[in-house]
Amino acid sequence: MSLALFFESLLVERNAADNTLEAYRRDLEQAAEALPCALDQADASALRDYLRGLTDQGFAKSSIARKRSALKQYFAFLSDEGLRSDNPADALKVATAPRALPKILSPEQVNALLDQAQKDVEAARASDQALALGEALRTWALLEILYASGLRVSELVSLPLSAIQSNVGALIVTGKGNKQRLVPLGRAAQSALAAYLEKRAIFLPPRLAAQPYVFPSSGQQGHLTRQRMGQLLKALAERAGLPPALVSPHVLRHAFATHLLHNGADLRIVQTLLGHADVSTTEIYTHVSNQRLKALVTDCHPLSAGSR
Repeated sequence: MSLALFFESLLVERNAADNTLEAYRRDLEQAAEALPCALDQADASALRDYLRGLTDQGFAKSSIARKRSALKQYFAFLSDEGLRSDNPADALKVATAPRALPKILSPEQVNALLDQAQKDVEAARASDQALALGEALRTWALLEILYASGLRVSELVSLPLSAIQSNVGALIVTGKGNKQRLVPLGRAAQSALAAYLEKRAIFLPPRLAAQPYVFPSSGQQGHLTRQRMGQLLKALAERAGLPPALVSPHVLRHAFATHLLHNGADLRIVQTLLGHADVSTTEIYTHVSNQRLKALVTDCHPLSAGSR
């Protein structure tokens, strides 16, 4: 019962996103199954033993830190609501997991993906098959928008038609916490989106074309899933001669941010475009950019070869 109240609080009071709710649910239910007592009756010792057990099982530090955070949030809720007189999670050691630098693609690798997407469109046009052309245009539009905007994959696949502004020149995106932001699109992304929208109603069955999403699907959600988006990108990477494991929607989001910063974009602007609530989240991309600068100096400076 207390878990249900906690999830209701996350949804109603904090306006938590579906992905956030699912992550909390998964972590807390796992803890409830592992503990020798009811979760809301656990003491500090039981919680510490549980977290130590995760380490013994080989869980990554980042995963354990996330599960610890879920427990602290849950027991803080119980304490605040008077459902417990104490908070056993206060005794849990706060261990900050080292933040891994994001994987990114080079501009050349992104260009290879973009070139392949356009080749697929040209080949589909030559085949004169409406379905093949529609699917190729959809993949091209997804890729161009993702790299041009840095949208989260969940934001992109669930994009409503009403989000398109000024003849596909910009998007109104609803991100985490239902916060809206205006995301401009470059010319290439505008062209790809316009070309896809022109054929959208032709290659899609009427039932799907009537859906309010830019990228509708016959699935339960009514729009393309994150998993399907990832599959499309990996298939495209393979055709482009890139390792499929290297390419994902999240990696392209990282590439968007890193390439902007590398070319002199202001950190606060990149923060706004990414929809980050805190600039510290965006700052990780400056580390990647600094690494590239260090590598440039090491590789290209005349003194780096030990001539002096």
